[in-house]
Amino acid sequence: MNVHRLRAAVRRPAREYEAWPLTVSRVGLAAVIAATLALAALGVRPTIRQQAAVYVFGMVALNLPHGGYEHLTNLRRRTSDFRWRYVAGYLLLVGAFLGLFFVAPAAGLALAVTVACLKGGHGGLAVLDATYGTDHLRTRTQRALAVAVRGGVVMLVPMYSHTDTFLAYSGFMVSMFDPAAAEVVARHAGTTRLLAIGGWGALAFAHVTLGYVRGGGRSWLLDAGETALLGVYFSVVPVVVAVGLYFPVWYSGRQVARHRAVSERPAAGDDLLAADTAGGVALRAWGMLVAGAVATAAVVGIIWLAAPNPMGGAPLLPGLVVFWSVAISIVALPHVVVGSWVDTDQGIWYVP
Repeated sequence: MNVHRLRAAVRRPAREYEAWPLTVSRVGLAAVIAATLALAALGVRPTIRQQAAVYVFGMVALNLPHGGYEHLTNLRRRTSDFRWRYVAGYLLLVGAFLGLFFVAPAAGLALAVTVACLKGGHGGLAVLDATYGTDHLRTRTQRALAVAVRGGVVMLVPMYSHTDTFLAYSGFMVSMFDPAAAEVVARHAGTTRLLAIGGWGALAFAHVTLGYVRGGGRSWLLDAGETALLGVYFSVVPVVVAVGLYFPVWYSGRQVARHRAVSERPAAGDDLLAADTAGGVALRAWGMLVAGAVATAAVVGIIWLAAPNPMGGAPLLPGLVVFWSVAISIVALPHVVVGSWVDTDQGIWYVP
């Protein structure tokens, strides 16, 4: 973990213009929980097709543009050499991850789950650093626990609370590359399920308890409250809907709060959006977003063409969930590794 981030303990309450996206994210998750419970009380449960439609809308229409925005922000004021190395590392990891799915689909699935957890965990910690602070996280171990708990909830809790759906989609995901691999996933489902919830519960207890003992205060209270909210959300809401709305409603919204809270990234090179007029800046931004969209579409298209069975044998809407879950995991791996661990000074979740 970056020492620069380890020392980033912002000891001030979030200003109003930073706090409102955080409020929206909490209210958004609470509203989805309330709607799920209300429907259950009426005996209504969304069908698989309806859940899949929510996922596709949330992950593709709402969350994908935010991913491009994060990368543009990271590359905007960098040297040309850094940008080329960034792109090269990105493509190398995409190719390696896709190759892993061909060689060992079950291992690819395990890495995909890990990537989702790491993205949510590291991003969540960066938001705490930048807004309400991390006074209660005094050690490197506590920060690692925060990453594990805030990220692990995305996959480990629904793995226990919605086992059948989680297992079905996992089987379809590995079947994109080898239908026989679904048997491997199913064989260890029971043990994995218990280890997942037991492990997350133990980590969450340690995280909240150590935070109280070592610091307490407002930052701990907000962290503990959000941890509980996330636990309830992923326990109650059907997993396909929960994941499909988590990233646009919670993750992306909170990253907007972080970006608004931190100072501008120090310029290490020329500014990609530099222009003499506001219109010129807007045109450059539009061009960069279009270029990013085309590049992303190209990578996703290659994954579609490369996979022997791109929807894993599932019907159309669930099949799109299956494909997008694998594709976005492959794209997100370099987002986590290159954009954070390799670029330790000004990574994708930069907090000064």
